[in-house]
Amino acid sequence: MRTHRTFEASITNPRQVSDDLDQLGRAASKLWNVGRYYAQEQWDETGEIPDDGELKSELKGHERYTDLHSQSSQRVLEELAEAFNGWFAKRRNGDSRARPPGYRKRGDSHPRSTVSFKAAGFKQDAQFTRVRLSKGRNLKEHRSDFVLCEYELRPDVDLSEWDIQQVRAVHKYDEWRLHFICRKSIDPEPPGDETAGIDLGISNVAALSFGGESILFPGNALKEDEYYFGRKKAKCDDSRSNERLRLDRKRTERRTHFLHTLSKHIVSECVERGVGTIVIGDLGGIRDDDNGESCNWGKHGNLDLHGWAFDRLTSILDYKAEAEGIDLTVESERDTSKTCSACGTKDGNQRVERGLYVCEECDTVANADVNGAENIRRKVTPSPSEDRSNGWLAQPSVHLFDRNGGRFAPREQVVDCKP
Repeated sequence: MRTHRTFEASITNPRQVSDDLDQLGRAASKLWNVGRYYAQEQWDETGEIPDDGELKSELKGHERYTDLHSQSSQRVLEELAEAFNGWFAKRRNGDSRARPPGYRKRGDSHPRSTVSFKAAGFKQDAQFTRVRLSKGRNLKEHRSDFVLCEYELRPDVDLSEWDIQQVRAVHKYDEWRLHFICRKSIDPEPPGDETAGIDLGISNVAALSFGGESILFPGNALKEDEYYFGRKKAKCDDSRSNERLRLDRKRTERRTHFLHTLSKHIVSECVERGVGTIVIGDLGGIRDDDNGESCNWGKHGNLDLHGWAFDRLTSILDYKAEAEGIDLTVESERDTSKTCSACGTKDGNQRVERGLYVCEECDTVANADVNGAENIRRKVTPSPSEDRSNGWLAQPSVHLFDRNGGRFAPREQVVDCKP
């Protein structure tokens, strides 16, 4: 089995390479616009959008195409074709609000687009942690036909263990960063045959049920960060100021670390208990009502929901579980918060408080999120529960994020610190 990862690296010699990367990024935007214009012409004449093969064939002699390495130009046009395909798919599914991909332009200037370098377009020097990125023919100078980027990865990442498929130069938060798209073959044995269920939320980022034991992961650290950085950003006069960008970058880094740490901890707990399958609730439509319109959760609820990266958490958890031989499946959360996991009674009025579920049929008292997690688990592994103790439903273990150690641990081991 092959697994893929994307590792982000900071560039440690930005002064030497930023101008060249800016030039490449703007060239990618211009090529995108050339392809978009050609696609519009074909659409008007034939009623069809050209695929990536036609775009490459027709535009390979264009001046903008040769601003970039040929493989980088090919990737720009592939992304344009993918964007059109995504738009077509949405329209076929009845999304009348979907719009075709637009032009990349801001007034008279072009934004810096991501530039992808496939195998022939980059050369890594692992010994000196640097990578050479090729320019296109038009942008080569007499002694410089490449950009030599020095980079720094997280301490736990060793690229020598991976086969690097692509390198991407990505411009965000007013700086360039590198993404290494890697692949390797793995064949891990599953830890066991047990099943765990996960209910995602806002107050508790995740509730984890093993069917006899449960763990809660409160989202206090995330909410504190949102409040702290939101207050700091409000003091910035300019939304594009260096300080505002620094705060955005710092907040993103902290949230990313939180999600990776949480995912790693959940997988570790599952491995310890011989879990071979994780079932997680599908929250894909949480932001929309039954009519496809955006839900109004109130002032604070909308802010919390906007910052709730449940899809990213699911994605990170998926590949970390895969590396341990654990399958992750996504199941609908429909009625899981209304149903008693002990007797199966369904009643929307039994969730008497935000965190408390009381079943009037069998007198079960449960933490509401744990009850939901157990119902999600039982979608894959139904199990009789009449004769077993359900005290674990009401008294889950609570694991908090330890800012000092950068890890999750049981509540009694964590001394919480503010940002």
